[in-house]
Amino acid sequence: MSAAGTAQPPASVTPGKSRPTRSTPATRTRTETPPRPPRPESPPTTPPATPPAPSRAAALPPVPARPTRAPSRRAPDTHAADGSAAPAWDDGLIARRVNEPAEDEVPVEEPEPVEAYVPIGGPYGSELRGRLEALRELVGLSRTRLDGKTLAEAGRVLDEAAARQRLSARHTVVAIAGATGSGKSTLFNALAGTHISETGLRRPTTGAPIACSWTDGAAGLLDRLGLPGRLRRRPLPTDPNAEALQGLVLVDLPDLDSAVVEHRRQADRVLALVDAVVWVVDPEKYADAVLHERYLRPLAGHAEVTFVVLNQVDRLPGDAADQVLDDLRRLLDEDGMALGEHGEPGATVVSLSALTGQGVGELRDLLSRFVQERGAPERRVSADLDAAAAELRPVYVAAGRTGLDERAREAFTDRLAAAVGAAAAGEAAEREWRRNAGRACGTPWLRLWRWYEGIRIPGRESPQPVPPPEEEVTARQRVEQAVRLVADEAATGLPAPWAQAVREAAVRGAEGLPQALDELAVRAEAERGTSPRPAWWPAAVLVQAAMTLVQIVGGLWLVGQIVGVLEPGLLVPALVMLAGIVGGPLVEWACGVAARGPGRRYGQEAERRLREAAAGCGRARVLDPIAAELLRYREVREQYVAVRGGRGVRAGVS
Repeated sequence: MSAAGTAQPPASVTPGKSRPTRSTPATRTRTETPPRPPRPESPPTTPPATPPAPSRAAALPPVPARPTRAPSRRAPDTHAADGSAAPAWDDGLIARRVNEPAEDEVPVEEPEPVEAYVPIGGPYGSELRGRLEALRELVGLSRTRLDGKTLAEAGRVLDEAAARQRLSARHTVVAIAGATGSGKSTLFNALAGTHISETGLRRPTTGAPIACSWTDGAAGLLDRLGLPGRLRRRPLPTDPNAEALQGLVLVDLPDLDSAVVEHRRQADRVLALVDAVVWVVDPEKYADAVLHERYLRPLAGHAEVTFVVLNQVDRLPGDAADQVLDDLRRLLDEDGMALGEHGEPGATVVSLSALTGQGVGELRDLLSRFVQERGAPERRVSADLDAAAAELRPVYVAAGRTGLDERAREAFTDRLAAAVGAAAAGEAAEREWRRNAGRACGTPWLRLWRWYEGIRIPGRESPQPVPPPEEEVTARQRVEQAVRLVADEAATGLPAPWAQAVREAAVRGAEGLPQALDELAVRAEAERGTSPRPAWWPAAVLVQAAMTLVQIVGGLWLVGQIVGVLEPGLLVPALVMLAGIVGGPLVEWACGVAARGPGRRYGQEAERRLREAAAGCGRARVLDPIAAELLRYREVREQYVAVRGGRGVRAGVS
């Protein structure tokens, strides 16, 4: 077999013209693959495998569309025999040799026995683990208050963090992304040390993500990216840089600005799953608005897992490359992306030429150190957490101090007391006390006159004071207004979902509040009954009786003198009678004055009892549900603070 024939990459193969000496072992490899994985040390020795070769070769034309790394891993022994090792490796990596398609399925199955012995990723650091737990608690507490769309990104971050943790921690997945013509595929090939990703003037050139792994055990990570076996490559075993890039999984993405929507969709999907990104820009489109507004600016928080590469600097004369690089740094700073300069964490910005190799070694060294640290997966998850927390900030962070203070609670109690008529009830109790005092301490003649009036005009009773409007049955409108005002006070400053939850809780509690307050008013009236009689009332009654007796004695004495039964002397009986007449009203007035204080206290006590009853009813039905919602908000806010790592939240809830 000639070297020229080995290196030729035909687009199709005519049945019957394939080289039988190569199709025979290839056919045997495909035949033995289903029972068990092929072993490198088992050479094809069975001649009967040769006859099926023509039929396999006849079915081979569609196979070249499935690139594979199989030739680059198994073909060395065959090529070494004919002296064409170098061209075989270079051409085999892009899987365009149709004379070896029978090995296409071997690489897909080959990593499986190796993967079984690769340890999965260990737990995240304590800080990140605590933040993930806090986000999980936050999502659980918020499901009844927030819709699924609001929590979708947080749920995705939790799922992806758990999925990444179960996979290999020895590997770092780095994507190479860029716009059309930026040279990302050329850079991908330069880092891999061989031609893997297709390059050319046709746009778009890269139609699907292609991965190159420098170490075994990355199958799970590539499965997570959704890359089939035909899109997975391995670098040359003779690559002098292979040792430095151990653990690196490099992914070449389709163009971010591709005219094909499916290409952009695949790029966006993979970008959300990789551990780090190398953004490749060129001197012409490094300031492209699509790149900055759609990708770099939203991902500014991922600066620690970001590389920005200015490619094609060989096209810039003199110090133009430095000027473009400085302008690129300025744009990144405007995007909010921190730059990792002077030992500070942030994005790494380099300039190079993938075509000439200038600066590629520096980038390879940076990637080598980055991969060996093995901290990219954790930093990527942490950055995703920061982004999710920033997106959730409007629904968890209040505009200021929120909640109900004592002033608001007292105002609500005052409104309920006014609605139930507590003040009117107190005034009525005070009037009743004073009225009873007047009846008990009044002159007998006044009580006799009232009795006579009741007899003379049937059905007429002592005039009762007309109750003010506050003593009427509780008005529903007043209660609803009191509830609405206290709910608005409690919801002031809260994020919209929690403010709505507070108002809904207040409205639910207020549904039966007017009826409950009515029952309280009726019960308070019934329990009040007859006002108690103070200890001095009997003495006042006795004095009033004495005054009446003095009047009677003075009157009889005066009558006796007038009729001549007694000795004349009108002055003394007249004075005695006058003392009784004046003393009775005077005693009644004194009792009224003495009854004001106890009557006022009695009315205040009645008002206090009704006020406390109304306050208790309002607290149980309205304030407690509001407090429960505020407590739930306080819990989710504390969890949100934990998700943020205790940064950037200063609002409070009372």
